[in-house]
Amino acid sequence: MQWETVIGLEVHVQLKTKSKIFSGAATAYGAPANTQACAIDLGLPGVLPVLNKEAVRMAVCFGLATHSKIARRSVFARKNYFYPDLPKGYQISQYELPIVYEGFLDIELPDNQTKRIDILRAHLEEDAGKSLHEEFHHLTGIDLNRAGTPLLEIVSQPDLRSAQEAVTYLKTLHALVCYLDICDGNLQEGSFRCDANVSIRPMGETKLGTRTETKNINSFRYVEQAIEYEVQRQKEILESGGHIVQQTMLFDPVKQLNRPMRDKEEANDYRYFPDPDLLPVVIEEAFIDNIKQQLPELPQQKRQRFIEDYGLKPYDANVLTSDKDLAEYYEVVVKAIAKKDPKLAANWVMGELSAALNKANLSITQSPVSPTQLAQLLLRIIDNTISGKIAKNVFEAMWAQEGEADVIIERQGLKQVTDSGAIEQAIDEVIAAHPEQVEQYRSGKDKVFGFLIGQVMKATKGKANPAQLNELLKKKLS
Repeated sequence: MQWETVIGLEVHVQLKTKSKIFSGAATAYGAPANTQACAIDLGLPGVLPVLNKEAVRMAVCFGLATHSKIARRSVFARKNYFYPDLPKGYQISQYELPIVYEGFLDIELPDNQTKRIDILRAHLEEDAGKSLHEEFHHLTGIDLNRAGTPLLEIVSQPDLRSAQEAVTYLKTLHALVCYLDICDGNLQEGSFRCDANVSIRPMGETKLGTRTETKNINSFRYVEQAIEYEVQRQKEILESGGHIVQQTMLFDPVKQLNRPMRDKEEANDYRYFPDPDLLPVVIEEAFIDNIKQQLPELPQQKRQRFIEDYGLKPYDANVLTSDKDLAEYYEVVVKAIAKKDPKLAANWVMGELSAALNKANLSITQSPVSPTQLAQLLLRIIDNTISGKIAKNVFEAMWAQEGEADVIIERQGLKQVTDSGAIEQAIDEVIAAHPEQVEQYRSGKDKVFGFLIGQVMKATKGKANPAQLNELLKKKLS
């Protein structure tokens, strides 16, 4: 039987506020356990939550960027469940009246097709604490630093049809929240994580199948693996005559499999009711208009501008705008070379620089080579001071903090030979030293030309201008 995969994602975006959503406690990552949890976060008797206005602003910012409706009146509710890292016995969230609803996000598929993914809702809520298992023998430790951290939970419609589409959607969403500066996007620290709702149904069927929910996946690669495993697991169960149980799953990245955590709860299991300690959130038009005017250039807008202003191909523009910091780095480079060769700049940023960053496990903001330093190197290629091949050696020296491009070129005597007389002399010496290869070339064996080029480059220590060398050698051989 042919099966269709149906996926909906619930993405938890940790908002980039300095304090928590209902208290003044800090949200900085990495503090010693339980040092950033105040009386409100601990749920002590008599405390009252106070809503963080900045969290509301960030939620509205996201809503505007995704063409969503902004609720002029939204309500916080208590989501009741009992877990060790939830000290109050309930989570403050939004249920029936979320702050953002009915939006969409367009994603670019590998075949250059655009697919629209509808966003059902995005609601504000507080995070729970964290259970620690590894450090305690047969015990569980509880760190409540994260309790009360503001989250925006973004719920998509079940519009995704493969693990690859789900990852593309996640990456597009990740780029958007980073561009909006409402989330730092750090997956390792849990600032951006998702729950994947997966079901399958016979091809052509319109009724949804029974779904499972795989919780708290914080890696694009793990999302793909978890969904692919779950799809295959459900196929095997249904094709052997079984039925799918609606469950909450956990993905084990070591064994690369999903394991059941508990039966899936429904909304009524949480006994939602409006939080009596919090008034409804009423948003005025002036508040929304002010945010609208301050929206930054978004990824798709920047991508289109890179294509139009810099003459880049869509693929290059996609790569360069997929990360806000990468796009900013590239633009500084292009402006520093006075837009003389935007394609050369793109090749170096996506190629040599990105490879070095990946090898060193560094982000673009941690690059030892600044954009202005890279631009200086590219200018030396553009003005024929050095060849592209020599530039790679200069880049390695710059990466090792041995100085600026001009200093390294001067110190190591790397300036390109553009004196046609000097190049011709080297060519004459190579022709005299390799009569057999010269004769082969003249008899029609064109491949020998590359050998002769290599010998001249060797004689000039790689400094001969490649274009001049090519032209002069052809003249001499003809």
